[in-house]
Amino acid sequence: MAQKWTPDSWRSKPILQVPDFPDSAELEKTEARLATYPPLVFAGEARKLKSMLADVANGNGFLLQGGDCAESFAEHGADNIRDFFRVFLQMAVVLTFGSQQPVVKVGRIAGQFAKPRSSNTETIDGVELPSYRGDIINGIEFDEGSRIPDPQRQDMVYRQSAATLNLLRAFAQGGYANLENVHQWMLGFVKDSPQAERYRKLADRISETMDFMKAIGISAENHPSLRETDFFTSHEALLLGYEEALTRTDSTSGDWYATSGHMIWIGDRTRQPDHAHVEYCRGVKNPLGLKCGPSMTPEGLLELIDLLNPQNEAGRLTLIARFGHDKVAEHLPKLIRAVEREGKKVVWSCDPMHGNTITLNSYKTRPFERVLSEVESFFQIHRSEGTHPGGIHIEMTGKNVTECTGGARAVSAENLSDRYHTHCDPRLNADQSLELAFLVAELLKGGRDQDMRAAANG
Repeated sequence: MAQKWTPDSWRSKPILQVPDFPDSAELEKTEARLATYPPLVFAGEARKLKSMLADVANGNGFLLQGGDCAESFAEHGADNIRDFFRVFLQMAVVLTFGSQQPVVKVGRIAGQFAKPRSSNTETIDGVELPSYRGDIINGIEFDEGSRIPDPQRQDMVYRQSAATLNLLRAFAQGGYANLENVHQWMLGFVKDSPQAERYRKLADRISETMDFMKAIGISAENHPSLRETDFFTSHEALLLGYEEALTRTDSTSGDWYATSGHMIWIGDRTRQPDHAHVEYCRGVKNPLGLKCGPSMTPEGLLELIDLLNPQNEAGRLTLIARFGHDKVAEHLPKLIRAVEREGKKVVWSCDPMHGNTITLNSYKTRPFERVLSEVESFFQIHRSEGTHPGGIHIEMTGKNVTECTGGARAVSAENLSDRYHTHCDPRLNADQSLELAFLVAELLKGGRDQDMRAAANG
């Protein structure tokens, strides 16, 4: 029998990946102040996302989740948010057209500021300092002052998240997402890319369809779904003091919700069933994500599913598989079989980024061909198991960065230093993100065609 849950019951549990704040009084003061701030998101929005994810869990939709590895204070700006959202819309429309299914849009944005680290310290030129853990905790500059955990950074995270959410809501609901603008979503540097012609042809087909619909009286003016979209936010719930401060009771249901983002997830390093991160997440009613890496066993996964989704509610839990292109075939099938055997309702999503990180020319990078390979394997495995490949989870940006090698423009190891801007892990640029979307659309269409043939031969 699980103990009674409260927003602070996690504090009685062991915890990993927690920073050592030198001034505990200042930390308490900051958390108390945050607890008085308005919620960033609302319970009704989180419930709507859960309902949409329930459709995905039942095989009737696809989850597109993506954004920054770690948001930063330095890169916060309207242009960066707009460019990210624009690429995200392009990817979503490609996936929707390919799958003929709704695409649930969830950004790693407006809260993704904390990062787990494999080591508590890092050493450069013989100098050892605490590791950078994300802008919510300390600074990326390699000096002693910057690396001291500072509670007041949480205030800045709250304010930046609120400003980002404000702009995203305006984009999603204010006409920017209007399908009549499908041609205008093309980014400048993507216009000259190998993906441009494919996207242009798809945009032409959508425009023709819109013209036909308008001719028979269906337009963006009288059908809001053509000019608006639902866009949700998500992040790893790593800094639990911040999460607790933004945990609120929903006035309509009496349930507890994390109001820092619509969806939160537990990372591969903090998913111990008797530890603090699982304890916190099990009590809030938001949709949850759970990263599943190579060390996850079928028995361990089922234990976590029972803790995090005891009611077996569709849409509550998304399992985010992050194995690496060379390990997915070994590990994923046995997890799928265990989940299917026990009748658990989950969304299966593929994170092809975190298991495919290598170092080239002293830069962390991810070869694009390995990213594509893991996605293709993920789909093939689900098809062979008779289950629904429900989503992808990627680290990406709307900028023309050179952080992941490969892709149609063939970013090389020598190119990495050109525009390597990430604060943590390498991200797909806009061109690579769109290329990935076309691949996934083809995989979804192939699966749909296969299901139709099977039904016809019934």
